[in-house]
Amino acid sequence: MLESKKEFVLVYGDAFVDFIANDTTNTTFTKFLGGATVNVAAGISRIGAPAALITLTGDDETSEFVRHELDNEGVIMDYAKIIPEKRVSGVHVHLTERHERIFTNYIDDTPDLQVESGHLQEEAFQRASIFNFCSNTMFHPTALETTKKAVALAKKHQVLVAMDANIRPLRWESPQICHDTIATFLKDADLLKLADEELFFLTQSNTLEEGIHALKRFDIPLIMVTVGDKGAYVIFNDEMKHVPSIKIECVDTTGAGDAFMAGILRQVHLYGMPKTMDEAFNYVRFANQLGACAATKAGAITAMPHYEEIKELLHEGE
Repeated sequence: MLESKKEFVLVYGDAFVDFIANDTTNTTFTKFLGGATVNVAAGISRIGAPAALITLTGDDETSEFVRHELDNEGVIMDYAKIIPEKRVSGVHVHLTERHERIFTNYIDDTPDLQVESGHLQEEAFQRASIFNFCSNTMFHPTALETTKKAVALAKKHQVLVAMDANIRPLRWESPQICHDTIATFLKDADLLKLADEELFFLTQSNTLEEGIHALKRFDIPLIMVTVGDKGAYVIFNDEMKHVPSIKIECVDTTGAGDAFMAGILRQVHLYGMPKTMDEAFNYVRFANQLGACAATKAGAITAMPHYEEIKELLHEGE
């Protein structure tokens, strides 16, 4: 395994509690630690790369649960902040007959308590190889300003910027505001991961080819478009290749995309950005395998594979 010149992948986002339906009747739920960026941070840590998280928690029992679980996952919490009155948000996740997730009602008792731009510590970006964020907090003005400041700090310290679209339209005032806000960050991305429907939404296109063509003007070095059980497409140096999915017995797709992103970030942290399409293809194939592993279990973080479970997937001589 190669040694990264930087210490960790730096991840920013909300901690969540996911209330995931126990079955497709969507009548009973089990609580899991969640949130896309939390899942990614824990997922990176589980598969052999260090991750640090910028987030906000409070002093209540749920916040303590969140911090305890993240500590158990080995996530570095040096740059997370505690504000006593903060309450961690939650979301109910329903399951379709195909075991796909549908985010329904969000619970947020303290929406105006967010990580502020002044909470960001420059040292975190000096130590980071990659800064990873997604769009699902940017509907809030404070979080939006914090994201802008974090991206600027990443650029200042020559940190790669990884963006996972992770679009949740229900949280935004309108689809147009959602679209316009997220689109402003595309020019800063070195890595972009999005699902096909997110590609269509952001580029206002109807086909994969149209969407990829529309993204060309942003000159993003590495783009990954996931297409559910059909796998993913990787776009590198203006070349696009399909990366087939892994056949599995699907239990719950919650967190599968986050496991995918964790796999990409791990590879880039340890080995750098791909230099050829073959390298990019192998990164995405590995990420596909992680996403498939996550979909064989219920939950998000609970379904994330550990290094010992996936080391045979790695062809790195480890």
